Amino acid sequence: WLNEVIRREGYRTGNLSYIFCSDAYLLSINQQYLQHDYFTDIITFSHQEAGKISGDLYISVERVLENSSLYNGSYIDELHRVMVHGVLHLCGYGDKSPAEEKKMRETEDFYLKQRSNKLLGV
Repeated sequence: WLNEVIRREGYRTGNLSYIFCSDAYLLSINQQYLQHDYFTDIITFSHQEAGKISGDLYISVERVLENSSLYNGSYIDELHRVMVHGVLHLCGYGDKSPAEEKKMRETEDFYLKQRSNKLLGV
């Protein structure tokens, strides 16, 4: 599914490393590399080269669990949202401004629906 997302965004898939970790570990990465002192669900480091999407995607399993509860969704649905969010960052999507965040959410929703439809055979 994520390979299909990358292909539809006009790239090829390189090496993607998903690192599942704790809130504390991801907070330390956020502080050390981004100088941010807050919890987050994902941090993505790009290693992109010549049209190939590659990177390290650090995901806090605790944050994903908390967000799934907060938004009344399933853990797996929230995990998929975070995973595609990281891939979209690697494809060049931002989420710092309200306009970027809106576009990111719309694109996440589009690909999550594509994934659900495929699972349902639609």
